[in-house]
Amino acid sequence: MSADLLQVRDLRVSFGRRTAWFRPRSARRAEDFVAVDGVSLTVAPDEIVGVVGESGSGKTTVARAIVGLVRPDSGAVLLDGVPVGPVGRRTTAQQRTAQMVFQDPRSSLSPRMTVAAIIDEAWRTHPSAAPSGDRTAALHRLLDDVGLDASVAGQRAAELSGGQCQRVSIARALAVRPRLLVCDEAVSALDVSVQAQILRLLVDLRERHHLAMLFISHDLGVVHQIADRIAVMRRGVVVEEGQATDVLGAPRHEYTRSLLDAALELSGTDPRE
Repeated sequence: MSADLLQVRDLRVSFGRRTAWFRPRSARRAEDFVAVDGVSLTVAPDEIVGVVGESGSGKTTVARAIVGLVRPDSGAVLLDGVPVGPVGRRTTAQQRTAQMVFQDPRSSLSPRMTVAAIIDEAWRTHPSAAPSGDRTAALHRLLDDVGLDASVAGQRAAELSGGQCQRVSIARALAVRPRLLVCDEAVSALDVSVQAQILRLLVDLRERHHLAMLFISHDLGVVHQIADRIAVMRRGVVVEEGQATDVLGAPRHEYTRSLLDAALELSGTDPRE
């Protein structure tokens, strides 16, 4: 069995067909849009790997392929050394192993459902992860785990702040006892102070629950606060990868250097420090 919890091997994903309409009709040619072109990466147990790149770099497509929401054209996603397919073809255990935390917590939660109903839905979907005892007590422990008061259980998602919604999203993922969280721009929709709180929460959860994470962001300044290793993506390809200290301290690729400069310009803080 592989020592890595997650392996992505030479992943290639393309979408639809797009046509160059500006060409003369006789010269028009439909081409696949290649979103991910030969990406390979690994995540070890308890490790946080950051994937960073600008919008359109393919990082979200990689995340969705990992959890089975996108079918790759070629390559493989392996959990514990075992290849896995789309979510509908994964075993219950494989579905539970990797859970996703989405970018916009408000759109990923049903606004009319209470927090209790959202968590209960996760338990009904994965009954093997449901608590065997008092579910109310288990729900309250889960909410406390993500920094929410038990009183939130009766509130609807539409009544919560953005930060509270993201904590509920994380709680929903934790409810099925995953080993890997795939966080897709999980703090980008939040203001800076709430971003910092959610990042601290994720680091704390990693330590308490021995979680591995793939943390995806367009902001290298955010990634450096949480990641052990960093992979930099551009136009569907990983252009640089290494320990966070190496990537930040001595970037080899010009694109990585441009991301560092952008992080410094936006925040006034050098991610290399």
